[in-house]
Amino acid sequence: MLRLEHVTKHFGELAAVNDLSFELEEGEVFGIAGPNGAGKTTVFNLISGFLHGSGRIYFDGRRIDGLQPHQITHLGVARTFQIPQPFNSMTVVQNLRIGEYYGVAGRSGPKKDAPWNDLAELISFVGLEGKEARPVSTLKLYDKKLTVLASALATKPRLIMLDEALGGLSAVEAEQSLELLQRLNREWGLTIIMIEHLMSALTRSCDRLLILNNGEALRIGEPRTVVEDPVVIECLVGVKHA
Repeated sequence: MLRLEHVTKHFGELAAVNDLSFELEEGEVFGIAGPNGAGKTTVFNLISGFLHGSGRIYFDGRRIDGLQPHQITHLGVARTFQIPQPFNSMTVVQNLRIGEYYGVAGRSGPKKDAPWNDLAELISFVGLEGKEARPVSTLKLYDKKLTVLASALATKPRLIMLDEALGGLSAVEAEQSLELLQRLNREWGLTIIMIEHLMSALTRSCDRLLILNNGEALRIGEPRTVVEDPVVIECLVGVKHA
């Protein structure tokens, strides 16, 4: 479904992403982890068109590097950001309507099928039922993150990229979020790439895990095998703990 070939992005002399290649299969849950500054969000920005570098990125066999974010969204790729950025003065359902419109406006050919029939069904699925008329500014962080996720889902993606969806949540909220993501993958067949610092969440939820360090792929493979690798442990927690 998604393929990166020798993707590189420099900021001045710094290589934020360096010669990165990997493939993502349809229906897969793929995790990306690494220390701060490893290049994780830069990878997301390159895939989603917010940044452009060198190398090649393909989605469904079509080359997408060089396209703008709205063009990539129209192909069926959605993302969330590390810091939730909903339209706080609008209600939950108004945020979702914007996502729905953004996802189909300018999309050529037939609209993508979605596993939900209307926004009310989508709101219920993610757990925001009863809050659809509330201004987002009045919601707690967990519900704001659900609103952002639902707005991305309203674009009718086949691939969704989640940048620290669990960040700042309580243990209970993080567990609920993981269960929702697993349902999106199992019941809706949605392909997911997730950046997380919670390694336990990645090992539980992901089919494969990529460890980035200094913009390069350090290890990639089955999550538990990857996180038990001494090189990965040293990268993530330091030589003393390793």
